Amino acid sequence: MTNQAQSAEDLMADQVEEILTASRLLIGIAAQSIAVVDRSISLPQMRALVILMTQGEMDLSSLAKAMGVHSSNATRTCDRLVAAGFVDRQSDPGDRRHVRLVPTELGRKLFDDITERRRVAIAQVLAKLAPPRRVAVARALREFSRAGGEFAAQDLQTLGWGSPKKR
Repeated sequence: MTNQAQSAEDLMADQVEEILTASRLLIGIAAQSIAVVDRSISLPQMRALVILMTQGEMDLSSLAKAMGVHSSNATRTCDRLVAAGFVDRQSDPGDRRHVRLVPTELGRKLFDDITERRRVAIAQVLAKLAPPRRVAVARALREFSRAGGEFAAQDLQTLGWGSPKKR
């Protein structure tokens, strides 16, 4: 292995560690925003609700795939969301044998409340950076998110998914 190849590997390893550090901060913000708003919803349940809010209603197998879990795990998660009143099961108008998972008004409100708490917490962290650094961080995270397949907020609005940004 050449020195150049090894230094590229070292650089990648360093970059992964930096992203892991940032992810701990973001996970902490996410967990705290959920705990403050509603202690009855777990992180996997919130992830399912976020997927339904941002990608639109879907069937159980599509949700399981989007969550990266086995369908039995998604079923249990959805059972809890339905029991809590955050998600509703509705017949698919195209094929009544299939069931669609749809966020309820209560689920939409929970999503909006948690998202707003995250928005405030992230703004507090960003405020500690100089404006040019904030721009650089936002650009880098936008590219990172898109590379990982996550939609940007403005893309979600164009598609008619998700809640409008609060300012």
